Amino acid sequence: MSNLHIGGMISDEALIKGCVKSDKACQQALYARYSRKMMMICQRYMRNTEDAEDILQEGFIKVFNHINSFKGDSKLETWMTRIFINAALNHQRQKLYLFPMVDIKETSVTQSGDASLADFHVEELLEMIRTLPDGCRIVFNLFAIEGYPHKEIASMLKISEGTSKSQYNRAKMLLRERLSEQEKQYGKFGKTTI
Repeated sequence: MSNLHIGGMISDEALIKGCVKSDKACQQALYARYSRKMMMICQRYMRNTEDAEDILQEGFIKVFNHINSFKGDSKLETWMTRIFINAALNHQRQKLYLFPMVDIKETSVTQSGDASLADFHVEELLEMIRTLPDGCRIVFNLFAIEGYPHKEIASMLKISEGTSKSQYNRAKMLLRERLSEQEKQYGKFGKTTI
């Protein structure tokens, strides 16, 4: 392994160089550094842990096979995130073709009394996102969490921009309903107890 260390930890640059040479120690270190973050991405797109673990494995295989194409134009984490999102989307595309997303009518959602996201633990929010129907869950992740514009989401998923927007609105409506239910059931701070 290279001696490029930052704060006592091997740098991403050194890990990349090692992974390009198929150095097992560098591959293990890269996996150890990023597997938790990438697993959270996989869990947001998949309904169950087994599918998320499959995508995690598939994503890291792609990272190791294509690490030599990383040009350093962005952070390594950003480049990897795109690979994992694409792996998750490829896994979901078959379902989307079987059950295509359709443009739904705008649903009016009352803003008063909405539960705040800040009042809930990350795990509770992740679980709520995972329970969304496939189409709106994918669009919600791409737009609200990953920051893709609706035009790009439409292109990625081969749907109209209007469908992307309506699926996002549907996801927001469903999440608001679930957040409100949680708040009523467990109190303002979700399931956590003090």
